[in-house]
Amino acid sequence: MSTKLRLTILSFLQFFIWGSWLITIGAYWFQTKQWSGAQFGAIFSTMGIASIFMPSIMGIIADKYVNAEKLYGILHILGGVVLCTVPMVTDPGTFFWVILLNMIFYMPTLALSIAVSYSVLKRQGLDVVKDYPPIRVWGTIGFIVAMWTVSLLGFEKSASQFYVAAAAAFALGIYSFTLPACPPTAKDTPSRSLIDVLGLKSFALLRDPKMLTFFLFALLLGAALQLTNAYGDTFLHDLGSTMVPSASIVPEGTTGWEAFKLVLSALLNHPGDTFSSLAATYPAIIMSISQISETLFILAIPFFLRRFGIKQVMLFSMVAWVLRFGLFAIGDLQSGLWMIILSCIIYGMAFDFFNISGSLFVETQTASSIRASAQGLFMMMTNGFGAVLGSSVSGIVIEKYFTAADGVTKDWHGIWLTFAAYALVIAVLFVFLFKHKHTPQEATADAEHVEPILSVENA
Repeated sequence: MSTKLRLTILSFLQFFIWGSWLITIGAYWFQTKQWSGAQFGAIFSTMGIASIFMPSIMGIIADKYVNAEKLYGILHILGGVVLCTVPMVTDPGTFFWVILLNMIFYMPTLALSIAVSYSVLKRQGLDVVKDYPPIRVWGTIGFIVAMWTVSLLGFEKSASQFYVAAAAAFALGIYSFTLPACPPTAKDTPSRSLIDVLGLKSFALLRDPKMLTFFLFALLLGAALQLTNAYGDTFLHDLGSTMVPSASIVPEGTTGWEAFKLVLSALLNHPGDTFSSLAATYPAIIMSISQISETLFILAIPFFLRRFGIKQVMLFSMVAWVLRFGLFAIGDLQSGLWMIILSCIIYGMAFDFFNISGSLFVETQTASSIRASAQGLFMMMTNGFGAVLGSSVSGIVIEKYFTAADGVTKDWHGIWLTFAAYALVIAVLFVFLFKHKHTPQEATADAEHVEPILSVENA
């Protein structure tokens, strides 16, 4: 088996694990368990909590003490064990701690998967810049395949989704031990201070007004990302609960080629009703359009950066978030299904245009001595503090203002309009508060030849 294929399998399984439950956990929480929205917000904050320091701590262990591929495998096996216990949880308080423990094991593997892939590629004499992106795109494909698998198996509202994720975690954990060795690279180097290894020196960049403004907006946009991850799937389940199920298209017990022919016939004769019925039955498949769009918009970023510059591209992302939430607010699974689909397509721009151009902004504005730490700070603001803020506050707001007295029924129109207003306020503030002039050199991928404006010393 070739090196690229082996790393492709790693990337595929890495995100298959996450895709098996991340988007559909809301349906399990609200439709099956019928727990409160305020408590659910805390569930999505676990990713942010685990992202703040765990990747750095596991990075230290991989750098100095344990082979990266072995540590990577151990973390996935431990995460798989925790995922197997999720269906046994009967109260939301315990559920929070179990998911947090799983995230403590899973979130460091995102960085370790990159470290292992880079190490293996370099040892094989391959070009990381050229050869890794085609490998990484299979991670997004893995996420999509997981969503389709869980949806088509009927596990979106079932605890079985966690068993699917656990099986993939065990498989990847065992598979990791067969990868080429990635021994510690800093085993004999002098130990650095905890402030250095955790990248906390990069916080000195916040003394610069422009960088402070940028990182604050990164935090606010990180909060927006959690809103669709947390509530998108359960929103579509609620919309579909009042519709005729797709059993009228595919009778129970019909599978394989016969089921395919029935669906195809229905699409040809009644395309609108059929799409609506299928969307109501398999909402995770509709949500997966977001991930498909994400892979396509990545390809458009170089053009937009050259044409408009980093600030404008980041602004496009914020406007896209307004449209993402706004279309959800006015769409439905019948006459307005096209709005739901368009919202999922727009997600690619909303996600990619800030995350990737923001990463490039950090790369071109900081000295090489703290560039890795600065990128870590960017991720900490978006996936760490931003995730905690978005998950916690949105859960409380939805529970207090948009949930009926029965504790179950939600005003999704009001929820998504509120989120759209939030994104619009961010976009308007960004225009006036973020001062940055576009220069052509920022559109190049070779950040090593860009003169940085900040280091720790002059921040």
